[in-house]
Amino acid sequence: MSSYTFSVTVMSLRIKMENIAIVLVRPQIPENIGSVARAMCNMGLSHLVLVSPENYDQNRAHRTATGHSVKILERMEVFEKLGDALGKYEYIAGTTARTGAMRPAITCPDRFASNLISISRKNRTAILFGPEDCGLSNEHLKHCHTIVTIPTGGFSSLNLAQAVMIICYEIFKAQKDIPVPPVPRLANSFELEGMYKHLEEVLAKIGFLNPQNPEHWLLNIRRFFSRLPLRAKEVRIIRGICRQIDWYTDKSNASAPLKDDSNI
Repeated sequence: MSSYTFSVTVMSLRIKMENIAIVLVRPQIPENIGSVARAMCNMGLSHLVLVSPENYDQNRAHRTATGHSVKILERMEVFEKLGDALGKYEYIAGTTARTGAMRPAITCPDRFASNLISISRKNRTAILFGPEDCGLSNEHLKHCHTIVTIPTGGFSSLNLAQAVMIICYEIFKAQKDIPVPPVPRLANSFELEGMYKHLEEVLAKIGFLNPQNPEHWLLNIRRFFSRLPLRAKEVRIIRGICRQIDWYTDKSNASAPLKDDSNI
């Protein structure tokens, strides 16, 4: 009787910090941006992205950044549109204190950080934080694969820099001394948004989408695919199916006999 021995190599893995970006959507207070840079520097992160900042003042931001974190501000990227800022990222997480039916896939900071250990090996990750007065909207969160909520003792509103520090701290200390299967390169946001636009056009063409409320059905489709999440090759397959549906419906419409209205 034969016996087989399987050996498993146990590695100590941490999150690949250079693949992690903090993205501030419409930040309103320059001092908060500086404090965010300082929190990132404390925890070993260096990639900061701003989307449509309001009232940005470099001197005020530098005043709270201090020390080495000023370099983060000097190298940060600034975009006018969120879609442009997220185009190159394969995995996107949004942070919010508000939950509900439109905001599924909720996780907590430590579990999120643990998942990043394998995801960050080959995938660039963007972590979104919303404006100080209202946080991320549903429109912002539709880009996200997951949503992170920071547990609190009752009053859920946190200062922007405090929220960033908590997430960055969990990322900094996340480590696993167990086998972690690698996560392949996922489809980036640019590829996914092209696929969703193609799906919307095709599903409307075949009458699947409710023309009165197409965004509701598309949001469900987005949530479904976000749970997988999709690789670049799989996005190409889905778009190939869409092109075939396009071709078939066009062919069917072209061969359909014209309606005779002469007797009306």
